[in-house]
Amino acid sequence: MPPDPTKILLIRPSALGDICRTVPVVAALRARYPEARIEWMIQHGFEDAVRHHPAVGAIVPFPRKDLGRQLVRGRIGETRAFLRSLKDAGYDMVLDAQGLARSGLFMWATRAARRIGYRQAQEFAWLGANERVDAPMNLHTVDRMLRLAERAGADVTKPDMRLYADPDAVSQVVIEHPERYAVLAPTSRWASKRWPDDRFAALAKRLLEDHLFERVIFVGAPGERAQCPACVAVASEHPRITDRIGSTSIAMLMALISRSALVVANDSAALHMAVGFGRPTVALFGPTDTARVGPYRRDGDVIQHRRAGDPINHKDDANAAMMERISVDEVAEACRARLSA
Repeated sequence: MPPDPTKILLIRPSALGDICRTVPVVAALRARYPEARIEWMIQHGFEDAVRHHPAVGAIVPFPRKDLGRQLVRGRIGETRAFLRSLKDAGYDMVLDAQGLARSGLFMWATRAARRIGYRQAQEFAWLGANERVDAPMNLHTVDRMLRLAERAGADVTKPDMRLYADPDAVSQVVIEHPERYAVLAPTSRWASKRWPDDRFAALAKRLLEDHLFERVIFVGAPGERAQCPACVAVASEHPRITDRIGSTSIAMLMALISRSALVVANDSAALHMAVGFGRPTVALFGPTDTARVGPYRRDGDVIQHRRAGDPINHKDDANAAMMERISVDEVAEACRARLSA
């Protein structure tokens, strides 16, 4: 048997929600190799998602935008330097949980003795691996990634989904929002994944009128504010609805969710954070395969109205009709059910 690795690299640079549901891999590796230094390659800007996870020894920031700009200009010096730094780091084992051409290149560049990737990786990313794991695409994303950890020798029978918030951010939330509150996350990168924002606004008022919460907080990333004008408007009119859309850092978003009494979210990073913090959750899904990317082992949290013949393609905005089938009454009732469970 090969000796235990002393330095491990986990590659999962993005997206934010995917990073949040990759934590069972790093937790399993830490349990198996308690003395190893485990580093995680993450896209610059997403580091706070796992900065406080006890299994992560260091974060390797991936400067995606900087390297991309240099390549567009025909300058490859920075890319070469980044690849060289991966080789010089001296990793014994690398796991590519992304499975794309870029991550496969990074894995290959390390020259690690064990380079574990998906046999079904896209964009020929499997070329960077010298150990290829069968992980069919119909498996849940978390289970696919755990197959990599299992190949690395870890016990994956009890996945640890826990996330860890920034203590300073949590302290700030305790001061600013000592009351019982719900977090509503009305945004998503894809239009087909968004529940109509006027319904999120109506839900916020309903939750307060029904005395389920003392406050409702809207959250969203910078650049997403234009997605939800109705939420912005209702927050400006209602003293117990707080608008933090576009002004929520990752650290603050995690802290807010960790202290919340309930989270209502589209298929987004906020949803997977809620799972990681074990919060009661109502997950709103449209043209997405929940068996693959839904909240892990929490199928009962999902509201989805899928009819025979409905396409499962979230990249086509024409499929947004699936989200429009979800009513405010239905979501409000689901919220009450989660709170009484």
